[in-house]
Amino acid sequence: MMPISGINTGAVQPLAAAEKVPGASKIQKEEEEVRPLKPTMDEYVPEEPREPSGRYWLGKDGDGQPKIHFDDPERTADAPQKPGADVPEEEPDPTDQAVKGPEKKERKEERWEGNTDKVDREIEKLRKKQQELEQRLSTETDEAKIKDLERQLAQVERELTQKDNDAYRRQHSSLTRLS
Repeated sequence: MMPISGINTGAVQPLAAAEKVPGASKIQKEEEEVRPLKPTMDEYVPEEPREPSGRYWLGKDGDGQPKIHFDDPERTADAPQKPGADVPEEEPDPTDQAVKGPEKKERKEERWEGNTDKVDREIEKLRKKQQELEQRLSTETDEAKIKDLERQLAQVERELTQKDNDAYRRQHSSLTRLS
């Protein structure tokens, strides 16, 4: 350790002496003109096309629908890309030809219909029960029965909040095939 008495105090100069030193930066005064900074702008720099790497990635097609893209390393850069070439073709199902024969026919579009009538009836039943409990609660005078009715009403309200939404309707709807 070095004793305090051995510290060189010559490096520390009083403020008045620092102003006299040539090359010292001057503090900008309010009277001087302040120049506004030049606004910075982003600039687009186009990228060179990269060499195909054989990777898959999720993107969107022209209509905004999700699409899987494939960067095919075997495809030459000058070869025209056919539409749908980004998505690997599905292998034909061997059972298709066994059922349909050698000529391949177009598959018919399957159509399904969802029916939520059963769920709607269940929800309507709960709403009627809730109204009935509220009416009985408003006319009841016995404290024990009031507490029991309040408990039942809270249970019905919880059930309603759980079942009266689109997700519950979708999960519990019955599907029928229209063909």
